[in-house]
Amino acid sequence: MTNSSGSDPYLRELTELRRVKDRMDREYAQPLDVESLAKDVHMSAGHFSRRFKLAYGESPYSYLMTRRIERAMALLRKGDLSVTDVCFAVGCSSLGTFSTRFSELVGMPPSVYKQEAAESTAGIPACVAKQVTRPVRNREAPAPEPSLA
Repeated sequence: MTNSSGSDPYLRELTELRRVKDRMDREYAQPLDVESLAKDVHMSAGHFSRRFKLAYGESPYSYLMTRRIERAMALLRKGDLSVTDVCFAVGCSSLGTFSTRFSELVGMPPSVYKQEAAESTAGIPACVAKQVTRPVRNREAPAPEPSLA
């Protein structure tokens, strides 16, 4: 007999964490903070952050910023918005923090990315450009190593 997510606390917690992760994916441009996300799943901010990192391999803040940077990359590739406009469009309130995090994930400042992306993705369908220009980030919890025994 297998436990349903309703009776297994671990599965119930994973379901709640996934729900919050999905919310971050949908509402990345909204002013989200760890406290409000934790409140949604009836956890303290500290406990929520630890459990999220255990489940997905990165903190909730890091995950949210990666979503925002991915969206910023797409907006910068289009080229019709300034870096400042893109920063605010993806939900960041500080241009400095946005630029620093963008540079960490992408390897270049957003202004340089905007110039280079227009040239490097010219003629490539947007769906392909999105995949090949995706920033490197921590992946979800890594798969267990196969046993050699």
